[in-house]
Amino acid sequence: MNSSPLIFAHIGDLHITKAKEQNYIDLLSIVAQIETEISDQLDFVVLPGDNADNGLPEQYKLVAAALKMLSVPVYILAGDHDMEQGSLDNMYQIPLTRQLPLSVLHKDNRCLFIDVCGSGDGGPDFRIGHKQFHWLQNELEAASNAGETILLFMHTFPADLKEPAERQLLNILLEKHAVLLVDMGHTHYNEITNNGQTIFTATRSTGQIEEGPVGYSLTAIHDGVVSWRFKQLADPFPLVMVTGPVDHRLLNRDNQTVRGDQEISAVILGSRKTIKAEYRIGISDWQEMFFSETGNLWKATIQVKDRSINELTVKATDATGRPGIWTIQPPTNDYTQGEFVRDGSDADTIGAWPENGLFGTQLGPNSNGKPS
Repeated sequence: MNSSPLIFAHIGDLHITKAKEQNYIDLLSIVAQIETEISDQLDFVVLPGDNADNGLPEQYKLVAAALKMLSVPVYILAGDHDMEQGSLDNMYQIPLTRQLPLSVLHKDNRCLFIDVCGSGDGGPDFRIGHKQFHWLQNELEAASNAGETILLFMHTFPADLKEPAERQLLNILLEKHAVLLVDMGHTHYNEITNNGQTIFTATRSTGQIEEGPVGYSLTAIHDGVVSWRFKQLADPFPLVMVTGPVDHRLLNRDNQTVRGDQEISAVILGSRKTIKAEYRIGISDWQEMFFSETGNLWKATIQVKDRSINELTVKATDATGRPGIWTIQPPTNDYTQGEFVRDGSDADTIGAWPENGLFGTQLGPNSNGKPS
């Protein structure tokens, strides 16, 4: 297993129209922040589709101009708005766009990027298609045989696929190959669903905002643990991500509960040097963590308390004296999860997590029938 966590940034559906619009200004600000603050700590950036509001060449030129600032790999998915002109030809004119489907290995994580829009007829006509399904099955089989952690990137929840047979087959494949994460756009709101095996994450739109302030999400994958944080554009760095143990809301493997002496690890994101990291359990005194060059992680060993959920807080201070802080709630063996629906929808949502940008109001096209 790779000792360094995979970390990627997700910039939600852009819906770019004109350079003077606020969503394009926000995109420029997000890209500039990512590049100047955390580009050397990221493995890639993903755009989940609906990049151009009308799929027009001039809109993609604006997207391409913004992405020129990034020095990290960028993976661009197709959304239904990208198909508005009847094909994805215009989207593929973005220099950074790679032909979908795409399979890339990052730090022992098999990242699969698929197109659920190009095989449709435009609009919310989400399909995978026979040829791409065959490709996906082969990639999943090969990744499973190689012992790789599998992450899938697509525009929508699997339940949004138009054909019932495709929905059923994709859910079967996700379960069979123990896919750890499905990362998506389309909802226009932050959403995390956990079906006990696969985590589904959706990040709010940059271009059509229904709830909460503008920002982007950051995901870390470390030894099978999924960590997810929403970074408001206006919030300062440093930003703490606890990469182990898992928060109980993201528990999806039997070996992720904590007990006895438990190692904790955190990555501190930001351009300024971290001079100190500390942790505490509940309201106990702060204890120092040590920096491990292996994986660029701050670590410590804690004594797990005898309760179903513990509260772990990590605080980091950078060279300017500015602090960053984050709290998770790791589960012990006494923690029990409920029953799961496992239909590839948001039925297994973790609900509101307001301190992490999840408000639970679902003000977007999926739940309210608004145009996407």
